[in-house]
Amino acid sequence: MSEIKVGVIGCGYWGPNLIRNFSCCPLTQLVAVCDRDQKRLDSIGGKYAGVKLCSALDDLLELELDAVAIATPVSTHFDLASQCLKAGFHVLVEKPLAASVEEATQLVDLADTAGRILMVDHTYLYGNPVRRIREIIESGDLGDLYYIDSVRINLGLFQHDINVIWDLAPHDLSIVDYVLGWQARSVSAWGCAHGNPDVENVAYMNLDYGERMLANVHVNWLSPVKLRQMIFAGSRKSLVFNDLNPTEPIKVYDRGVEFSNADEQRRKLQVGYRTGDVWSPHIEPREALQTMVTHFAECILENRPPITDANQGLRIVKYLEAATRSIRAQGGRIVLDYGLHHDGIYNGHSNGKRQLLANRA
Repeated sequence: MSEIKVGVIGCGYWGPNLIRNFSCCPLTQLVAVCDRDQKRLDSIGGKYAGVKLCSALDDLLELELDAVAIATPVSTHFDLASQCLKAGFHVLVEKPLAASVEEATQLVDLADTAGRILMVDHTYLYGNPVRRIREIIESGDLGDLYYIDSVRINLGLFQHDINVIWDLAPHDLSIVDYVLGWQARSVSAWGCAHGNPDVENVAYMNLDYGERMLANVHVNWLSPVKLRQMIFAGSRKSLVFNDLNPTEPIKVYDRGVEFSNADEQRRKLQVGYRTGDVWSPHIEPREALQTMVTHFAECILENRPPITDANQGLRIVKYLEAATRSIRAQGGRIVLDYGLHHDGIYNGHSNGKRQLLANRA
């Protein structure tokens, strides 16, 4: 098999992007598109001749397909992915993987039982900027990481079945998970709902990763300006990722503070300030979604696990569910379950970082 036959479920907001990339990927053949909205189907049919249009999932499941991509509301992910896996298809799911840890765990187990690839569309991880960030961090140029601060705000598209954390934070959480390589110990979150009382539109998350490393995530649907920025602050240097800067998305700053190793000086809070150069590495432009689609096809053809596999998707859902619980508890800190699940990597101890990086190497 030199190419895989793919069907896409959902052609609303994100679906057309997947349809476009699957149609032009040399390793995939776009065979069918499924959506309950006939106007959307007619629009797709006018752009992609020869693609079968299905208004019902049962019609899609009867086709000779190798894989299915799901781009529908989060509340439908579990049911659709379950049926597709049971039908024998490899499955790509738009983030997040499912609407709860229980659902995500069942999907992981179902994919293992079926012997099929279940992959999550954490698109940022396939972009050259994020891959370069991971290289810089692993090289040790930043030193020991002190904190990660992320802001993802805009006058956003309000969702009805999920709050702003489930909508926007998967981007930031998946990036942190990818570049760090170890799991947070606990989560605390605060949020406000100014419309539907059950759907927060402004939220703040704090994640404790141990080893004196914290991550903060601010997500917001009400901001009059759009910001997409992450700061990775280290003991030697710091890195700023601005996703809205297409020419220089990454800047490395040789600026920071130096703490004395002497106990007496540390008690007196004596610090030294360092100001140096700013460096912007060259990032080769490439569409992350096309890389993701190609990676999905390659993993199926070569029978290997994807970067954003179901286990990573499950980890992100754990953070999202814990954050929602924390908001309901007025910011109460939720200690995460460090039980092993399939990959057997995360152990919840201070050596978890070193163990995972050793396995990664």
